Amino acid sequence: MSVKRISQFFNPKSIAVVGASNNASRPGYIVMRNLLQGGFNGPIMPVTPKYNAVHGVLAYPDIASLPQTPDIAIICTNKSTILPLITALAEQGCKNIIVIAAGLSEQQKDALSSHCKTHKVNLLGPNCLGLMIPHLGVNASFSHTVTRPGKVAFISQSAAVCSTILDWAQHKDIGFSYFISVGDCVDIDFGELLDFLGRDSKTKAVLLYIDNLKDIRGFISAARAAAFSKPVIVIKTGRTEAGAKAAHAHTGGASSSDAVYDALIQRAGMLRVNDLRELFAATQTLALHPKLLKVEPLCILTNGGGPAVMAVDSLVQSSGKLCELSEHTLTALNHVIPQSDSTDNPVDIFGDSAPERYQKALKILLNAPEVENLLIIHTPSALAPSTEYARIIVDTLSKIDARKRPFVMTNFMGEEAAYEARKICAQGGIPTYRTPEGAVGAYMHLINYRRNQKHLTQTPESIVDELNIDHKAAQATIAAHLSRKENYLSTHQAAPILAHYGIETVTTYIATTPSEAAEVAAECGFPVVLKLISPDIASKSEVGGVVLNLSDEHEVEQAAFAILLRINKVYPDARIDGFSIQPMAPRAGAHELRIAIKTDPQFGPVILLGEAGSALDYSQAAVALPPLNMNLAKYLIANAQDKGVLKERTLPEKVDKYRLCALLTRVSQLIVDQPDISSLELNPLLATQGQFLVLDACIEITPYQRLSHRKRLAIRPYPKEWEKTITLKDGTHALLRPIRPEDEQAHKKFDESLSKEDRYSRFFGEMPQFTHDQLAKMTQIDYDREMAFIVSKKVDGEDVTLGVSRVLMDPDNLVAEFAIVVGSNQQGLGLGRILMNAAIDYCQRQGVSSIEGMTLFENSGMIELARKLGFTIKRDFEEGTIHMSKALN
Repeated sequence: MSVKRISQFFNPKSIAVVGASNNASRPGYIVMRNLLQGGFNGPIMPVTPKYNAVHGVLAYPDIASLPQTPDIAIICTNKSTILPLITALAEQGCKNIIVIAAGLSEQQKDALSSHCKTHKVNLLGPNCLGLMIPHLGVNASFSHTVTRPGKVAFISQSAAVCSTILDWAQHKDIGFSYFISVGDCVDIDFGELLDFLGRDSKTKAVLLYIDNLKDIRGFISAARAAAFSKPVIVIKTGRTEAGAKAAHAHTGGASSSDAVYDALIQRAGMLRVNDLRELFAATQTLALHPKLLKVEPLCILTNGGGPAVMAVDSLVQSSGKLCELSEHTLTALNHVIPQSDSTDNPVDIFGDSAPERYQKALKILLNAPEVENLLIIHTPSALAPSTEYARIIVDTLSKIDARKRPFVMTNFMGEEAAYEARKICAQGGIPTYRTPEGAVGAYMHLINYRRNQKHLTQTPESIVDELNIDHKAAQATIAAHLSRKENYLSTHQAAPILAHYGIETVTTYIATTPSEAAEVAAECGFPVVLKLISPDIASKSEVGGVVLNLSDEHEVEQAAFAILLRINKVYPDARIDGFSIQPMAPRAGAHELRIAIKTDPQFGPVILLGEAGSALDYSQAAVALPPLNMNLAKYLIANAQDKGVLKERTLPEKVDKYRLCALLTRVSQLIVDQPDISSLELNPLLATQGQFLVLDACIEITPYQRLSHRKRLAIRPYPKEWEKTITLKDGTHALLRPIRPEDEQAHKKFDESLSKEDRYSRFFGEMPQFTHDQLAKMTQIDYDREMAFIVSKKVDGEDVTLGVSRVLMDPDNLVAEFAIVVGSNQQGLGLGRILMNAAIDYCQRQGVSSIEGMTLFENSGMIELARKLGFTIKRDFEEGTIHMSKALN
């Protein structure tokens, strides 16, 4: 990600339009008109050999004739002229280019991408509408309309969707901080833009319209960082196979299962909406209320019972909940509403209520401490004009401190009578909707975003069975199979690999012929299961390749011959490696599950969880991206239940979800550790009496080829390679390692143990103890863009943190900021040098140009350590701080 390289795109001082035109049917005409009407203060320079002036502005015959280098150039010519024009612009020093042209082939896009890299040019497009920066008056787009400044940024791959959103937003008086059409994303993509917008103070929320992504790892890293600070809402096309093909035809790129995209969006803490209607509602809500809701329950005030019931149904069906009103609030409302002495939520003031009664009820609810979120519904009435009620709502809310009042949204039902009322509310900064369901749907967007954020900051449980993992032994076993060119491992071959990760497999015996199968079964003991072994048949049970409950040798031999006859008819060319014989596992009262690993061409390995069966595709499973911890595994199980692919059964014993979480984390670790595994199936996985037993397993392996353009995993896993045992000055041993999400409680205790003086030196002032959310952000880090090292040791069986160092890289990977804190009772042990060297080492390996940090004058120990390690020390006497910096690469 690079914020620095694209920053000039969003703060241009001059703009050139290449292919400017006086022909109203040409893009160059529209772009020039939009720039001139937008109010941009800098030079606008049309480039065209056809006209002396365009829209009354002096034109230049070619790029070489421009009087100055433009900060942005917009190419409005046809696709065949793009490459030479980029060359000419680059020669003039122009680094930021927008290409409007559409219809480029994949080969032409590749050539354009290479051309941009060669000439070090930043390109937006092609196949895009352009760029709008309303607060600067920049409308560098091929748009039919303009937009006004606002708090929401919008990024879209579809120019048509951009036009639709602009048209709707103008009607609703909604503005944007930035409006960016990225088109085919040949160069600048979503990840870079999210990095920029995530740090932009003018942007309070971000909306994305995505067809396909190219840099998955870069996107999820940037999205997670942005979503931690502001709402990011996504509409992702291609939910169906046909839709995915259409999206590929539209903007190119590889296509992946929609379920995998769903997992990515959830994992990054973003919120997904399904269609443009929901996107419109989300845009309106976020434009007027971009903050995270404090609580979930909703209170409803209405003058009509029917619409309120519709709202309640919609709320409950969407897993929302109503607010419970206090006795004090109910008593006050009963005094205001004479028709009722049993008011409840929804609060119905009836259709004949005068505006004064409405206002009194509204004030009571606005001042009720239990009401944090309020939906006001109004139906047209001769006694209750919509516009008058709208003015009452806006006036009443304007008299309450915005920081103290509840989140309020309105629903004025009807069309002609309600239009002006909705406009009054929107102008007053209150989200307003046409239907109760629309209002509740928009509200649930905020709730679901809140839930995603809470999920992001939950502290995962630690698992105690990490010692069951021996990744080196598993790696050696896989290497041995590869050396023998064995790429398909059936149950008996997969079992030792699984055992190295604490995954138990039923005892399996092998036979090559029917008669041998009968002999082996006799030694095994009856009853047995007979299964065909064939790398060419994915689902043996579908073709009769699995026979259960065989009770003697004769049955086994006959069943084996019958299997061979069936396979010969259905799969005559299939390779037959023999038969496996297993003791019949007791299935009564057990729940049969299936866990699979599949390798997606874009995302790499993904984990699927569902019921045991003959097939497990993405539609029949819940999907997650590795690596998993206990919390993420718990979320995967909940998703599987919500999706209906993991059913709650009436069994003597429920599935032990804690142990299932632990099992899923071990499967995740297996796929993280072993890149040669391309797919894995545990099916069925028998869950009974708190234990899990794999009855059938298959693993496909192939030598992993590292690709320079794509990382294997969509999310960088815990970097175990940085773990190191160290010796302190007192002779004791400790562990230096990267921080993990499970360290939150230890980190909290470490923070609480710091003296007042150490906290002051670390934070340059008095600081309260960290909250859970703050600690979660410190421990649940993105290893792709930051690192925190801790030194810990076991004390009475518990991990105790002795010191911490942190480095945070800027998106351009140029500068890393470091910070170090050592426990107040752990100083003098050499921890500062150990932690500082770890930070320097890490930054050097990451290719960071320099590392720097700040401290106070009185922190002499840190200053002296930095000097010894080769840092340049600079004093800022005005601020009373020391700046430390060291060049690395």
